[in-house]
Amino acid sequence: MFLTYMETVTKELVSWMRGHESSVFSISVHASGKYAITTSSDTAQLWDLDTFQRKRKLNIRQSVGIQKVFFLPLSNTILSCFKDNSIFAWECDTLFCKYQLPAPPESSSILYKVFAVTRDGRILAAGGKSNHLHLWCLEARQLFRIIQMPTKVRAIRHLEFLPDSFDAGSNQVLGVLSQDGIMRFINIQTCKLLFEIGSLDQGISSSVISPHGRYIASIMENGSLNVYSVQALTQEINKPPLPLVKVIEDLPKKKLSSSDLKMKVTSGRVQQPAKPRGSKIQTRILKQDLTGDFESEKNELPDGLNKKRLQILLKGYGEYPTKYRMFIWRSLLQLPENHTAFSSLIDKGTHVTFLNLQKKYPIKSRKLLRVLQRTLSALAHWSVIFSDTPYLPLLAFPFVKLFQNNQLICFEVIATLIINWCQHWFEYFPNPPINILSMIENVLAFHDKELLQHFIDHDITSQLYAWPLLETVFSEVLTREEWLKLFDNIFSNHPSFLLMTVVAYNICSRVPLLNCNLKDDFEFFFHHRNNLDINVVIRQVYHLMETTPTDIHPDSMLNVFVALTKGQYPVFNQYPKFIVDYQTQERERIRNDELDYLRERQTVEDMQAEVDQQRVEDEAWYQKQELLRKAEETRREMLLQEEEKIIQQRQRLAAVKRELQVKEMHLQDAARRRFLKLQQDQQEMELRRLDDEIGRKNLTENQAAVAKEMRADADAYRRKVDLEEHMFHKLIEVGETQSQKTQKVIKENLAKAEQACLNTDWQIQSLHKQKCDDLQRNKCYQEVAKLLRENRRKEIEILNAMVEQEAKKWKEAEGKEFCLRSAKKASALSDASRKWFLKQEINAAVEHAENPCHKEEPRFQNEQEDASCLPRTSHLNDSSEMHPSTQISLNRRAVEWDTTEQNLIQKVRNLRQRLTAQARHRCQTPHLLAA
Repeated sequence: MFLTYMETVTKELVSWMRGHESSVFSISVHASGKYAITTSSDTAQLWDLDTFQRKRKLNIRQSVGIQKVFFLPLSNTILSCFKDNSIFAWECDTLFCKYQLPAPPESSSILYKVFAVTRDGRILAAGGKSNHLHLWCLEARQLFRIIQMPTKVRAIRHLEFLPDSFDAGSNQVLGVLSQDGIMRFINIQTCKLLFEIGSLDQGISSSVISPHGRYIASIMENGSLNVYSVQALTQEINKPPLPLVKVIEDLPKKKLSSSDLKMKVTSGRVQQPAKPRGSKIQTRILKQDLTGDFESEKNELPDGLNKKRLQILLKGYGEYPTKYRMFIWRSLLQLPENHTAFSSLIDKGTHVTFLNLQKKYPIKSRKLLRVLQRTLSALAHWSVIFSDTPYLPLLAFPFVKLFQNNQLICFEVIATLIINWCQHWFEYFPNPPINILSMIENVLAFHDKELLQHFIDHDITSQLYAWPLLETVFSEVLTREEWLKLFDNIFSNHPSFLLMTVVAYNICSRVPLLNCNLKDDFEFFFHHRNNLDINVVIRQVYHLMETTPTDIHPDSMLNVFVALTKGQYPVFNQYPKFIVDYQTQERERIRNDELDYLRERQTVEDMQAEVDQQRVEDEAWYQKQELLRKAEETRREMLLQEEEKIIQQRQRLAAVKRELQVKEMHLQDAARRRFLKLQQDQQEMELRRLDDEIGRKNLTENQAAVAKEMRADADAYRRKVDLEEHMFHKLIEVGETQSQKTQKVIKENLAKAEQACLNTDWQIQSLHKQKCDDLQRNKCYQEVAKLLRENRRKEIEILNAMVEQEAKKWKEAEGKEFCLRSAKKASALSDASRKWFLKQEINAAVEHAENPCHKEEPRFQNEQEDASCLPRTSHLNDSSEMHPSTQISLNRRAVEWDTTEQNLIQKVRNLRQRLTAQARHRCQTPHLLAA
């Protein structure tokens, strides 16, 4: 949480003060305006309003809590009230605990919530959640009265004393705002209900009383704001003051109980407090002193002070107490505190003369500068002469610095000073007051002729040794403490005391002044601080006041003290009006000329600014065009670079395409060469097979023995074929038990058994994602199957041609003898394989006949693997019955097959050999029978 300090006129934020952790619900400002106390539920903090720094902090236990902490009026005492009903009084400067109020009687103990203090700071009223009010005498430090409010009052929300112009601060009327929204005003002495404001229908939420007690402003519970006139509410307040004869009642010596102190509020007859038994009331009548009435009335000051006694106190101590100095000054000067009149002067705003005050008088503190500017403006609005007085800021500055937190008091102190202690200063305006300086010079000539002669010898006039001290009111040559001590004496004496102080200052400084010979040294001496005891100067002033002859004494030419009038400030016209008016007219003319000049200069500056602006805009336009041109060139360069990159990419792409085309051509050429080579190899193989067939046919024609052997072989072969056919017919007969449709499917499947085996093998290999060589082998299978089909069509023609070539192959027959024996073994293995195959097929057919819906498992792969175990020459028959030339041809053919099938897998090679052997055997049988 933090507090903000705002300027009421300019609405500017001056400062903020941090330190509270919870919300602040109470702020109390010292009468001098220098200190302030802020209170929250857990702490109270003392602030210095000159520096806006926290001076001290009051921390308490959380279980206790703070109700309110505030300054007592017209004193340096701080009163702190806690939630446990304990009340302490503290010294403001040292924060030393002065006293603690005793606990109230248990029979009338209430929890204090709200408090109010009279203007003289002598009586404290406290209330809370009860219809009782406790009145404390702070001087005697005891509870002297308990007031019982009407029964309708259950709790008290707010207390405030009603100020009165005739009671010297000892307020007798207390306003009590209760929970029902009604504010009742009672006399605390008579306990009589005077009047009340608010009602049950229109209750009061909060209320405040004006400083002079004339008006009461209340915020109603419905949100409206009501302003009441105290004079119209009751006639009791407007009665004249009581005579000076007073009846004094001595306080009882014994301790009073709460029943003795309790009094009820009545609306009719005044009820007196009950008198305790055994106490004797002593009365004394004050007799009127006729001889001392005038003197007593002359020395009586507001707020109960006496000027004669203050002077005696001042002579004894040399100065007033610091904590009471401002209060005493206000009483001595009898300040009227005209809030309305001062507000009207402030509302006129800053005077044109002081608009540029900071240029001539630069002050670091902005707050102090604003207060000085506002005070000087108020003085200039009060009287025209002060707007042309050049030394007015020098004269007012020390008072502004002293009363910067209370501008009303500051203004009235300066105005009182000007009216009384600056008499006849403006008669020779705008020159220094020659008449006043002559008075000072006459007094100095009477008391110190040697010093005056020294001034005359060095051409030092009173405008140099007296006027600087007067126009700055000694603020340049004295410290703060010395200056305050001096003005304690000035404000307590006749206005001539200030002039005598100038003479005393020179006389007390005669030794250094007699040693000065240059004019600059004199000027420096009267504008800077010097090593001089102010107490000696003040004693010298009193000596001069007493020893100066009447004919040259300034008091004979100066009027006595006159206070400012209340309500409105007096008219100040003690100056040559025609000179001021002339200067005002001249200054107005000069101001108008200056305004015309300023307007013309402003016009020229505006034109120059427009030209400069146009030049700046033109330069900016040219710069922008240059940037756009550079940006365009950059973009063009970027486009050219992109086009070059695209061309390079296209070139690389064309090169890649060319490389791909070359690679494709190479691949196509390699594929073509492989295909041609494959065709060539197939043609060569076919020619070699035809040569073998022709050789076999030649053998049957020329060799009868071979024919005989061949017939024997053919018979054996026929017997084997018959046996196979018998087994095949048996297989067919097993399938005849099925339906006609099933027999047809079986016949078709038997016809395409070998081809289906090849296709099934290719499909299985494709599903298992075989490598590329699997596809090549499948292609070879298809080509071999095609060749076999073509061979079956042309076998008859080829066999006839082979007969013619048989003679040529006799020479090769000798080399095939070795192969004959192996061919016989291969033939036996081939027979066993076929028998096994037929047996398997018969078993499958039987199983299918028994269970037609059962899916037949492929056996081609296993059969192929079994067939792969056969020798390469399994296609040959038993060589024991073969012609030698045929054996040679077969041997040579086997060698050639080994050469052409090196790049194929063993399984493909064995399968092709088996198929070729089977086809050869089928075609060879008819030929042998015909032979």
